[in-house]
Amino acid sequence: MQSKAPAVKNSSAFSAFTILRISVGIVYFWFGTLKFFQGLSPAEQLAMQTIHKITFGLINDHLNIVILASWECLIGVFLIMGKWVKPALMLLFLHMVCTFSPFIFFPDQVFHIAPYGLSLTGQYIVKNIIIIAAGLVLWKIETQKVEFTKVPSNTSESAEFMPEIKIREHSTKEYAIKENDINN
Repeated sequence: MQSKAPAVKNSSAFSAFTILRISVGIVYFWFGTLKFFQGLSPAEQLAMQTIHKITFGLINDHLNIVILASWECLIGVFLIMGKWVKPALMLLFLHMVCTFSPFIFFPDQVFHIAPYGLSLTGQYIVKNIIIIAAGLVLWKIETQKVEFTKVPSNTSESAEFMPEIKIREHSTKEYAIKENDINN
């Protein structure tokens, strides 16, 4: 007698991760789009100053902001579509490193009273900690998806959330061991 482990579908967790990915994508796309239109982005001036400092002024400030806007929109589109998520997350993490550089280059714009009294600009930058955390969660989920595709299994191919796969694999092995004990 062969038992089959019940399929556990954790669609609410999968939906939460999908919502997280899409919402981060929307924020990136929105902020990037604003930078294409001079004066619409509240971060435009600081972004231009920061990029100017990072590139040692070798690239025109207007071109820098167009490149940044394109970069942010690209990350947003990839995350919204759910395609090339890992490359998008790599770009996101690199972008996040750069967003914290005003703490080094322009502390007078980031703090009212250093090191704890953040200005509105400083608060705008610090909120990126949430985006970094979301990116780490999404990275973990994407890594689990890749591991799932490499692991041969008797589970259905419609499974989309890694922890449920581990539960089913473990349950299947348990049933096989119990069946052998009964037959012997």
